[in-house]
Amino acid sequence: MNRIALPKLTGRHKELLILIKDSGFRLALAIICSAVVAAMTAASAYLVKPAVEKIFEQKDTQMLMLIPLLVVVVFLTKGIAAYGSSYLLNHIGQTVIMRLRNRLYDHIQDLPMAFFQREKTGDLMSRITNDVAVISSMFTSAITGSIRDFFTIIGLLSVTLYLIPKLAIYAFVVLPLAAFPIFHFGRKIRRVRLGAQESLADMSAFLHETLLGTKIVKAFGMEDHEKKRFAGKSRTIFRFEMKEARVRAMSSPIMELLGGVGIAFIIWYGGKDVIAGTYSFGTFMSFLTAVGFLYQPLKKLSKLNNAVQRGLAATDRIFDILERKSDIIEAPSPVQIVPGPHYIVFDKVSFKYDTTMVLQDINLTVKSGEIVALVGMSGGGKTSLVNLIPRFYDVTEGAVLIDDVDIRNVSIAALRRQVAVVTQEPILFNDSVHNNIVYGCQDASEKQIIQAAKDAYAYDFITSFPDGFNTSIGELGGRLSGGQKQRICIARALLKNAPILILDEATSSLDSESETLVQKALGNLMQGRTTFIIAHRLSTIGYAHRILVIADGRIVEKGVHEQLLDRRGEYYKLYRMQFADNHLMDSQPDADSLGRL
Repeated sequence: MNRIALPKLTGRHKELLILIKDSGFRLALAIICSAVVAAMTAASAYLVKPAVEKIFEQKDTQMLMLIPLLVVVVFLTKGIAAYGSSYLLNHIGQTVIMRLRNRLYDHIQDLPMAFFQREKTGDLMSRITNDVAVISSMFTSAITGSIRDFFTIIGLLSVTLYLIPKLAIYAFVVLPLAAFPIFHFGRKIRRVRLGAQESLADMSAFLHETLLGTKIVKAFGMEDHEKKRFAGKSRTIFRFEMKEARVRAMSSPIMELLGGVGIAFIIWYGGKDVIAGTYSFGTFMSFLTAVGFLYQPLKKLSKLNNAVQRGLAATDRIFDILERKSDIIEAPSPVQIVPGPHYIVFDKVSFKYDTTMVLQDINLTVKSGEIVALVGMSGGGKTSLVNLIPRFYDVTEGAVLIDDVDIRNVSIAALRRQVAVVTQEPILFNDSVHNNIVYGCQDASEKQIIQAAKDAYAYDFITSFPDGFNTSIGELGGRLSGGQKQRICIARALLKNAPILILDEATSSLDSESETLVQKALGNLMQGRTTFIIAHRLSTIGYAHRILVIADGRIVEKGVHEQLLDRRGEYYKLYRMQFADNHLMDSQPDADSLGRL
């Protein structure tokens, strides 16, 4: 005979139980309230006996007044206790969900950049929203119901065993049979639900990409294509949902049939004893009422188990993220960096991303306050090189040092306080101009904020808005022009006042007028800072004290503009590609004239 497999709880699932234990006092009160509900349910079934015997058989008028009053008291007490139980258990469940959601988000924030390059944004959003919502449903309905129903079953079993012990034992032979479909269908639902959650995550990722890229979709006339793709993903989710609905629909009729068999047996077997005078009619009716009440929570167990299995599937997906470990490890006794100017050394640095070697044997010293430009073809390793400075990634070999201190021995938070970044794509948040500028310096004064905006050449357009600095800029700064967004990013970097600055293609996507203003703002930003400029357009590196040409993960050339042109190497090729049709090619301008292009 096959053994009935109970739901297997892993260490992940036990962590949820530990979170519940932290609300021990409320849980104790909820259990007491659930026990009261169960006791009142059992009492209401037992009251059938005196109601039938005293009122309908013996015509006792005193009991006619007392028993209805007792029924009212029983149901009033049951209602109050049910409210207390439901509220307290929901409070516990929502507290657990809030803590789990916060823990998941906090953990995601602590994971390295490599994690975000591997994972889809929509999938992460789905785990925080959809998966946690499924667990919430498990707590608020399944666990709440199971605690209440457990006590109800115990109370009603006690009543039936008290009234007719022999018949009670016979009646509940069917209980082991009832357990089989409960767990059999539950296992199926868990498997199907996991597929459904993954499909929902895939749809979230799809929506995130297409809604952010709606301009490209429309520009290329791909609306119908995207509609078909969405319909396909929607059909996949529909198929999973219907599989789950089919399993749920099958479990309820089977429980109904088993309940009907039990009731039929009681009527047949107990009816003979009533006819024979072994039990009174009142006792039998009270017993039958208790059994009728009892099969309701037993029938619910199937639905509750289904909800639990759905929740456990969602738990697995959440803990898949929570169990990821960051490879950017905080030093046991981190060194603090003193604020101020810094010089940076790359000592025999190599960096591998997964199995691809990105940087090889980089040796570089950048003096305090020096401006270094990194140029080269796309994919050469320029961005990877500067990403090592704030430890977005760790070196595979060698070391990056700030003031002769290996950055792996420095507090990560202290290290990143020394670095400001301005990227090609301005990253702004759906908030006010003010809050975007102070993002890295929350305690800045109003005077400092205004000065940062002026130095970034952003003050005039900000004050032209009806709400000034309190103006909401929309999702990703969508209500601003490209130049305006970039100048707010520069104001944010100015306000942070970090001594190390990384400019990653900061002007490459701007028109000439916007670029001129942004270049002025960048000039203010770079003053006195150790700066790395990544650029494809050579016209944007006129500020640089030194130019490094990076190709295939190596520094292949370094020097100033004239020196590099004279060598007729990689820099010369880049320059020629950009200025081949320009008369400046013949005159070979110096660095100052190049910066004014």
